[in-house]
Amino acid sequence: MPKENFALNRIRSVGYALKGAILLLKTEASIKIQFFIGILITALGFYFNISSSEWIFQTFAIGMVMGIEGLNTAVEKIADYIQPEFDVKIGFIKDVAAGAVMIVSIAASIVGCIIYLPKFFNW
Repeated sequence: MPKENFALNRIRSVGYALKGAILLLKTEASIKIQFFIGILITALGFYFNISSSEWIFQTFAIGMVMGIEGLNTAVEKIADYIQPEFDVKIGFIKDVAAGAVMIVSIAASIVGCIIYLPKFFNW
């Protein structure tokens, strides 16, 4: 069996990941909303000329929300595939995944408030 090319496999992996990100943006309303909010907040960052550390926290917060939302979507799709009918255990799994999105979203909102509320008050 021939050895697989490491670089070619990495390029394929990036391609699959990019395909998944595009599928999320095309098919999931919640990701579309979060993407729009991310663009809006990024524009605010340029407008208010936020510091490097604020950019780091903001980028991390946006990435976490969108990444966890992607995982939540994957959990929901797998759960629906495994059990298309209502099931209490599947409902629990989906609720926990949605709860993870909520926790990260609250944390991201707090980061946004810490960065932007002082700037709005001084505007």
